[in-house]
Amino acid sequence: MPQINVLSPDVRNKIAAGEVIERPASVVKELLENAIDAGGTDIRIDILSGGKRMIRVSDNGIGMDREDALLCFERHATSKLISADDLFDIRTLGFRGEALPSIASISKVKLVTGLKGSGAGISIEMTGGEITDTREAASAGTSFEIRDLFFNTPARKKFLKTTTTELFHIIDIVTKEALSHPEIAFSLYTDTKETMLLPLASGLRERIMQIYGDDFLKGLLSVSTPAPPSASGIPLRMDAFVSDTTAFRNSRDHQFVFINKRPVRDPSVSHAVYKAYEGILPQDRHPIFFVFIEIDPHKIDFNVHPTKREVRFEDKESVYRLVNGSLRGLIRGAHEEYTRPFSTVPGPASYPVWPSPHPIQQGVADQQDVFISETSGPGYRPSQPFIYLGDTFIAVSGKGGLTLIDHHAAHERVLYERLLNKVQVDSHQLLFPEQVRLSHKEYRAILENKELLSGLGVEVDDFGHDTLIVRALPADLAGADIRGILSDISSAMLNSIPPEKSLRESLAARIACHSSVRGREVLNQEEVASLLHDLEQTDFPDQCPHGRPTRLFYSLDDLQKLFKRK
Repeated sequence: MPQINVLSPDVRNKIAAGEVIERPASVVKELLENAIDAGGTDIRIDILSGGKRMIRVSDNGIGMDREDALLCFERHATSKLISADDLFDIRTLGFRGEALPSIASISKVKLVTGLKGSGAGISIEMTGGEITDTREAASAGTSFEIRDLFFNTPARKKFLKTTTTELFHIIDIVTKEALSHPEIAFSLYTDTKETMLLPLASGLRERIMQIYGDDFLKGLLSVSTPAPPSASGIPLRMDAFVSDTTAFRNSRDHQFVFINKRPVRDPSVSHAVYKAYEGILPQDRHPIFFVFIEIDPHKIDFNVHPTKREVRFEDKESVYRLVNGSLRGLIRGAHEEYTRPFSTVPGPASYPVWPSPHPIQQGVADQQDVFISETSGPGYRPSQPFIYLGDTFIAVSGKGGLTLIDHHAAHERVLYERLLNKVQVDSHQLLFPEQVRLSHKEYRAILENKELLSGLGVEVDDFGHDTLIVRALPADLAGADIRGILSDISSAMLNSIPPEKSLRESLAARIACHSSVRGREVLNQEEVASLLHDLEQTDFPDQCPHGRPTRLFYSLDDLQKLFKRK
């Protein structure tokens, strides 16, 4: 008896759906790509219950006649490929011909479409991949309505997240498509309310401003340049918007790479960006970047991943050199005065040694007083002398050895525990409340956790149109980058929280990082004494909230071993 079975079309479609359709946002992505490929210049997205109840994407593109409308639900049916050679000359966003039959097999679909300029159109309704109704309908352009996603695959449906989480994924998809297509107007409505309204933009710069606001755009450097021909003779070009030295973040949010207007993930391009900041980017900080690359379609393969999230370059080195070389020159040209300290060897007087009533070397008696029996931990006192070593490091001579302190990490620990150990943190009311424009996803995340933030000393109100009014901040945040703070806070809300931490702990860590003393800020004797005293009072003085050491102690025994005396 044969053991190999030919799967039915229904099972095949559901398997394909498992590869292509991960969540409601996957449906939005596929329908948006079709709308863009159809020449739509005004695209509207309507969502109910985070896409779990309903998704509708409507466009003013060329539309379809009756025959094409019926064929579009057949597997591997596409207008974008004819022969295998076309796979290596992809000039559209969708080309596999799997998305629509996959979506239809796991949902209830209504398609209304008609050729532009024609009064006649067609309406098709399907349930689980089977046509249930067909009728004529006056229509121009195309509207796809998807209801009850995964209604017949409950095992898949149970893995969907909360309505808010699924909506955030949809906002991500719409944001990416809008960024790479400024010539198209996009509008997103969630539960009948306007969520995003992006009119046609004059270019990439204006589209970034529409989504993130003018203040965000002011923190970016831009370059638009054709690159030298690659080794294969095929020219490349790039438009990029990247952080200046005031716009670094604590997370990798706001990092986008687009290849021929397609959002992708490519480690080599991201590495090229980070490498361009070498010597400038502080440890554990991340740049914002929007990189738009145009390349000959023959020299890139999009047919690598079912959801087309990854690409393969024929000449990866040329792309790397394009990104790294252009950005490296841009960043260093704009900030020569910032990079100079990293390229010069410090002289003897580069770093100050603060005067103290007890200098480290005053004579034999004092030295003998320092070198006494070793202790098991840091033996410094707040009145001990210290030396500023540069960056965030200071050295303190203590009882029985030497302590090296990262004062930024130390301050983080102090502030973190202050935030956590108070039911209500003392907040500083701003004399002039500040308006802050965020991306819509960040804006919603902040508002949904408004009460929790208030308990941490951050008081915000809704101003509408993705804008918040910041009325109060913890006193330690005086002079900090308010937009950067809110962006990092929202990142902690949106990303998965480690199981051993609560959301409050994650937010406190982000706020403490912004509040703490920054690198290259030189502390005086009183400030160091106060910091060391406060650090000693914390529950975990040896680590910052992110797990990095705040101090390292070298006993006399350790030092003798380092100098090969033992």
